[in-house]
Amino acid sequence: MKHKKTVMTVIVLGLVVAAVVLYLRKGNEQTISYRTAAVTRGDLLVSISATGTVEPEEVIDIGAQIAGQILKFGQDKAGKPIDYGSVVEVGTILAQIDDSLFAADAAQAAAQVEINKAALARAEADIEQLKAKFVLAQRDWERAQKLGPSEALAVTSFDAYQAGYETARANVAVGRAAIAQARAAVSQSEALLRRARRNLGYCTIKSPVKGVIIDRRVNIGQTVVSSLNAPSLFLIAKDLRRMQVWVAVNEADIGKIRPGLPVSFTVDAFPGETYRGEVGKVRLNASMSQNVITYIVEVITDNSNGRLLPYLTANVQFEIDRIDDVLLSPNAALRWTPPVDRIAPEFRQAVDASGAKGTREAEQKAAAKPEKTYPDGRKRATLWIRRGDFVEPLRVKAGLSDGTMTAVKGEGLKEGMEVVTGLQAPSTGPAGTANPFIPQFGRGRGGGR
Repeated sequence: MKHKKTVMTVIVLGLVVAAVVLYLRKGNEQTISYRTAAVTRGDLLVSISATGTVEPEEVIDIGAQIAGQILKFGQDKAGKPIDYGSVVEVGTILAQIDDSLFAADAAQAAAQVEINKAALARAEADIEQLKAKFVLAQRDWERAQKLGPSEALAVTSFDAYQAGYETARANVAVGRAAIAQARAAVSQSEALLRRARRNLGYCTIKSPVKGVIIDRRVNIGQTVVSSLNAPSLFLIAKDLRRMQVWVAVNEADIGKIRPGLPVSFTVDAFPGETYRGEVGKVRLNASMSQNVITYIVEVITDNSNGRLLPYLTANVQFEIDRIDDVLLSPNAALRWTPPVDRIAPEFRQAVDASGAKGTREAEQKAAAKPEKTYPDGRKRATLWIRRGDFVEPLRVKAGLSDGTMTAVKGEGLKEGMEVVTGLQAPSTGPAGTANPFIPQFGRGRGGGR
């Protein structure tokens, strides 16, 4: 009876062991799963992304050349007080500064001009009197010379006539000098009058161009003080139908930017709308911020519809190169290399001979090799096509890339073809968690990225 119980115990233990073995074997039977993506046909745009600011093409800063209090604003084309967004013409009055002091200066200068003109008229009248006296003295002196010092003309009289002649002649010269001085005084006072009137005119701030007020920096009652720099009162955009985008471009990309390069950009204010433009110029005055060198690139764009507003933030794409209607492969598929044991057996030897990355040492050697290219400049690349639990290589030529997709061409490559981009995560056990005792398949370098 004991022997029978022992046999039954052994049988039960054997069944338990068999169940455990079957469970473990089932856990080890994992299905190889690959991540794949389809080869598509479309257009490829190689671009450089940057951020910029929408700026008016030409901006005039209106300042004040004199100091004073703002008394009032002018009126725009619609008859409204000058303010943000006002449309102005050439000569439109923008603001009026208190002109009482300058008006007094102008009146004083005008009065001084009249005084100096009167002095000039008097000097001109005086010269006529002096000329008459000179003529009389000259005739007396001529008669005295004919008589000479004699009994008819005493010596003292002779000398007096001579002195009178010399004095009259000198007085004429003095009169002419007085006239010249009076004329100079008139010119000086007229210059001061023009200056006073110009300063008086500066009290009325006028627009020098036709445009739109994009900034008003003063209020009525505010006193502007003119020192070395003219205080800024208004900012006028000359023509908002043409705008610029000032884009900061990293020094690593600036070599690819050239005038006339197509540009597209969006602004957060109008999502879904894309604007077009072209590179106008590259400014040479680079700036450095946190050891990063950037250059300002001016992008010219049309704003005939007036949608773009000054100083909007623009998300810019410089269109470096573009190709249309080509086969496109995900970059992850071109970067991925399978483990050697996942390559179809008939391709393993050829792949190993060409430097397959099945081991860490082989990967390092392959990475150290220079990248081979075709005569047309395209890079040699490999896509992997799934065949059951294995993959097989498909040699292709890789062209332009936008960082996500790459233009490819090769024999046997077709639109819609599924290419492997990586290995899926290992399957899990019955409990829904991965069995730590099950060997894990390695991933190829760059798998799924």
